[in-house]
Amino acid sequence: MEHAKALAIKSGMTLIGLLLVLTAGFGVSFGTVLVMTIVLGAVSYPLGDLKLFPKSTNMIASTADTGVAFLIIWIIGMSMAGNAVTGWPWVSLLAAVVIGAAEFFFHLYIAKKPLGDNKKLHTAPSH
Repeated sequence: MEHAKALAIKSGMTLIGLLLVLTAGFGVSFGTVLVMTIVLGAVSYPLGDLKLFPKSTNMIASTADTGVAFLIIWIIGMSMAGNAVTGWPWVSLLAAVVIGAAEFFFHLYIAKKPLGDNKKLHTAPSH
């Protein structure tokens, strides 16, 4: 249940961030933003939030999330929206920085939850 709640929070913040930057700012369709949100969650939640973050710092994990978001947004944006947006690298970078900032706060939330490799920290026997 904790994974479902964490994924819902992550998906919501990603969707809102991408809608604000890509749809409101550059006219990217809701469908394209929805695909980006799903792919970002499928890639960055298990790898970044459950594996990398518990073994590193919030800043390292947030920076990695920003890099992954940049690549995914750029690739999906170019393949689905193509020429509808001029300057995909810069647009992708702007969106990725917004996602990375949100991820910093999301990591504060999941640090308190027994999820992924973080589970070991929260399930230690108490005496």
